[in-house]
Amino acid sequence: MTKITIFSGFLGAGKTTLIKKLIQEGYKGEKLVLIENEFGQIGIDGGFLQDAGVEITEMNSGCICCSLVGDFGKALEKVLADYAPDRILIEPSGVGKLSDVIRAVQNINAHDVELDGFTTVVDAKKYKMYMKNFGEFFDNQITYASCLILSHTSGLSQDKLDDCVKSLREKNPAAPIVTTEWDQLTGAQLVDAMTQKNTLDDELKELLEEAAHHDHHHHHYHDEEEHEHHHHDHDEHCHHHDHDEEHEHHHDHGPDCTCGCHDHDHDHHHHHHADDVFTSWGRETTRTYTPEEITNALNALGDEEKYGMILRAKGIVAGTDGKWIHYDYVPGVPDVRTGSASTIGRLCVIGSKINEEAIAELFKA
Repeated sequence: MTKITIFSGFLGAGKTTLIKKLIQEGYKGEKLVLIENEFGQIGIDGGFLQDAGVEITEMNSGCICCSLVGDFGKALEKVLADYAPDRILIEPSGVGKLSDVIRAVQNINAHDVELDGFTTVVDAKKYKMYMKNFGEFFDNQITYASCLILSHTSGLSQDKLDDCVKSLREKNPAAPIVTTEWDQLTGAQLVDAMTQKNTLDDELKELLEEAAHHDHHHHHYHDEEEHEHHHHDHDEHCHHHDHDEEHEHHHDHGPDCTCGCHDHDHDHHHHHHADDVFTSWGRETTRTYTPEEITNALNALGDEEKYGMILRAKGIVAGTDGKWIHYDYVPGVPDVRTGSASTIGRLCVIGSKINEEAIAELFKA
């Protein structure tokens, strides 16, 4: 089985830097082949790659949109036949349409290949200009991405970063977005984001499952029939997005979430009432906080009238001093410490009858 990972993004966005980091840290021990097509030039110096055990296939036939149909498929077949690699990294030319590249890969029948993901690197400083000047190509790369990794976020104002994330979310509501500077992240963290592991949804699901196991006083799952009709088929990751005008990028796992954590239902031989159900509120954030702000917010969650009955809160956010803040809360006990970076800040709260608006306001998210 050869996994194929596609890296898309405009020239200068930093695809090469990202690929180097992944080769060194993320795909250790895998037999790799890199195929790139950058208008006739090799973007990564051959020496570095050969040392890393990567073979280079030069494809200098011009832009990938034109060469895809015959040439690209052939190059791919040849690489599979000659090297049988564990993974092929494809770095198409910066103006290629991501959907074309995906199609070319899907047309390969003879070999056992699996599309492992399409990552688009977005230059956070230039995305507005690209959107304006290369609308269709740029949008295509964003819309079809299974992961969006921002580059050049360092020194960007909070507002500009928020704007960037917000407009990416409008074009792609589901893909994980990485906003943290790459040198703060490990290759493994990036690979997780690129393969949709450890997303906000996963964290909320884990929290709900923990609550299910620890909390025997509240049976907080709806009966199966009650939420049968809420199944969404649009994608297996069960992203529930509020389709409000702003397309705010948060996932709300309400009582009708179908993310699979409701399967414990059959363990309880009670009839559950809707008002026992725990809901979760989760949001991605690029804001920076001080430890005091987080501690105060967690202490405030004890106000049941204002926020609902909060059972648990957990998250990782960027600190104003450049360190990352990890926090964990059970009623009356806020635990706030510093730790390793996350790909994007995350806030998670679960409880009963929670007031989502008030919580969002409390965390300024």
